[in-house]
Amino acid sequence: MYTEEMQKSIKKVEETRQQRMENEPRRMSAEEKEELLKGFHPDYREEGFVEIKVGPNKGQKIPVELGKLLHSNSRILNEKIDLNQVDYDVDVLVIGGGGAGSSAAIEAKEAGANVMMVTKLRIGDANTMMAEGGIQAADKENDSPVQHYLDAFGGGHFAARPELLKRLVMEAPDAIEWLNELGVMFDKDSEGNMVTTHGGGTSRKRMHACKDYSGAEIMRTLRDEVLNLGIPVVEFTSAIELLKDDKGQVAGAVLLNMETGDFCVARAKTVVIATGGAGRLHYQDFPTSNHYGATADGLVMGYRAGAPLLYQDTIQYHPTGAAYPAQIFGALVTEKVRSLGAMLVNSEGEAFMHPLETRDVSAASIIRECSANGKGIDTPIGKGIWLDTPMIEMLGGEGTIEKRIPAMLRMFMNYDIDMRKEPILIYPTLHYQNGGLEINGDGFVAALDNLLVAGEAVGGIHGRNRLMGNSLLDIIVFGRNAGKAAAKKAGEVTLGNLNLDHLQAYEEELKEAQVQTDDVSPLLLPRYARHER
Repeated sequence: MYTEEMQKSIKKVEETRQQRMENEPRRMSAEEKEELLKGFHPDYREEGFVEIKVGPNKGQKIPVELGKLLHSNSRILNEKIDLNQVDYDVDVLVIGGGGAGSSAAIEAKEAGANVMMVTKLRIGDANTMMAEGGIQAADKENDSPVQHYLDAFGGGHFAARPELLKRLVMEAPDAIEWLNELGVMFDKDSEGNMVTTHGGGTSRKRMHACKDYSGAEIMRTLRDEVLNLGIPVVEFTSAIELLKDDKGQVAGAVLLNMETGDFCVARAKTVVIATGGAGRLHYQDFPTSNHYGATADGLVMGYRAGAPLLYQDTIQYHPTGAAYPAQIFGALVTEKVRSLGAMLVNSEGEAFMHPLETRDVSAASIIRECSANGKGIDTPIGKGIWLDTPMIEMLGGEGTIEKRIPAMLRMFMNYDIDMRKEPILIYPTLHYQNGGLEINGDGFVAALDNLLVAGEAVGGIHGRNRLMGNSLLDIIVFGRNAGKAAAKKAGEVTLGNLNLDHLQAYEEELKEAQVQTDDVSPLLLPRYARHER
């Protein structure tokens, strides 16, 4: 499957393999990392960002693609929607059908609330399903939530909100136990103990996995629980704007049936935004590992209603997305491949960085190797770097790849690439939205009564970079907490008359700022990946 030129480079990788196995690459110093990030990480490219002209984050920078959505008019501004014609009337409305939304709905239901989920695709069609590597929790004797906190705080450049990160790590062991009791099939040894591994930036082996199907297995279990509890799920229906009442409280959402084009009104005493990430906006034309539904819907809805953003200018580019062949361009190659022993190697067979640096440092290092250093491998669609996967079986024994990362093996075998015998080509792929809507420790948006946010739509949990395994963790911890808090709050709320006055006010602000807008904002639908390097 590899070209003749690629085969020549593979020969160099093979020639240096034994020497590399005997000499682990050194870690970079803090100063080296900072210089590398400023020079090569996409978050530092000025042309990739614009200034926000309106709203609570006015004057701050935001990715160009997301800025276009924030600076657009609402698609329902001139629609005749009868807000007195309520189609759904519930205590808790959960917007999003992934892991965070499902966790929230389950806990809200268990707390006695009348809860409904709405999702523009199907329940489970989400980034949760795409996650592979695992979920972190400090539940072993040689570990502690304090150590987990220190790893995550440093990995996020000391920018995480302490109250959010503390909750994440302190509640992690309970999250694992909850999932285990629900039926998630974690990897375990012959005595029933959970098998754990390292991830980039971790000082302990605390990564719990289900081979390399971790997210799919967690989502399968959560989806089954939602359905078993009889929670209504309105599928192929997109929440497109939040509703408020005459007291200024968030009071539900306007929904769009994606099949019929009809608008619906959902009234709710509390709303949980769990709409996930933004990878399908293809920031800076990067490919993405994200699900097709990841189009920043919740950020736009929340911002128009007055919810502030936090760290909206920082995006995680996973260092190892598939760079070849074209059919899987941008698909995630889990960090677990490196935690099992595979090294990152350039066209000359050189290991140019430690394989388990944090994701932002790793991505920037790969970009530098392919650009400034000129040691990338040419492919028909760009450049890439070798991930020397045969090292895994040399270190762990024959059969390790099929046992520990079977999905990866099958993905490449579909294109006649046997990663047990040949290295694979990777390049950074748009992976995670570090920033999002700002919440307090209980999951509420402080500026808006009755609105909570959970999962990847939240900003501040991870700071300006996220460690592997903490996203599957945050959807459980903050999803569960949001569901409990939403149910409790719903019992205290009395709603007034519904309105969309905030949309009119937002349009007026756009006019005052002299922002050039489209007639209506585009419906947030995915587009295919494209990439220019």
